[in-house]
Amino acid sequence: MAGGYFNEGTFDFLDRLADNNQREWFHEHKAFYEGCVREPALRLITDVAAELPHLSPHFAALPKKVGGSLMRIHRDVRFGKDKTPYKTNIGIQFRHAQGKDVHAPGYYLHLSSRECFLGAGIWRPDAPSLAKIRARIIERESEWIQVRDHMPFKKQYRISGASLKTSPRGVSKDHPMIEDLRRKDFIAIHDFDMALACSKKLKPAMMKCFADATPYMRFLCNALELPFD
Repeated sequence: MAGGYFNEGTFDFLDRLADNNQREWFHEHKAFYEGCVREPALRLITDVAAELPHLSPHFAALPKKVGGSLMRIHRDVRFGKDKTPYKTNIGIQFRHAQGKDVHAPGYYLHLSSRECFLGAGIWRPDAPSLAKIRARIIERESEWIQVRDHMPFKKQYRISGASLKTSPRGVSKDHPMIEDLRRKDFIAIHDFDMALACSKKLKPAMMKCFADATPYMRFLCNALELPFD
């Protein structure tokens, strides 16, 4: 469908980058990156910025080439075994205005030829933040169940990420919420296909999906003593 932000050329570039993940190749093809990846991503972020305050005024959509909502394509190769210099996906995060990094509560868009998905929640929070979320689940168990099982949210999302193999310290393994209390991530994922990613329906579908996560996001923000409404 014409009129979308991304197209087949976007995914073709990402696939070719995966096959040629070297600085020399990237610099030779940087015009394709600008035209097929960064420029349409910044247009999408600009358009989302006009609508995001309707969900919450406390999340930022920043259409900046560096330091904004578009995550950098350069990989941090300092600590991992994989030394390839570039990411082969598009990552866009609309994080909480008080958040300092990718571990803050936020909304997320991920695009690659292998998978396209939206995210809502918090990925790999630090220990104090994780303790606050677990404490709120324990203190407000019925509220958490309402949020987790809210039908519009449940139809759209699956709560994903890593979990402890055992119960958290101080929590009984028989606690009724033990499966949720074992979570190390509170990121909810909504999968979609490449056809939607390349269509003009992407932004409205994305904003609708983000809206369906409102009770979930409000619960997490309240747990972390961050404003939502």
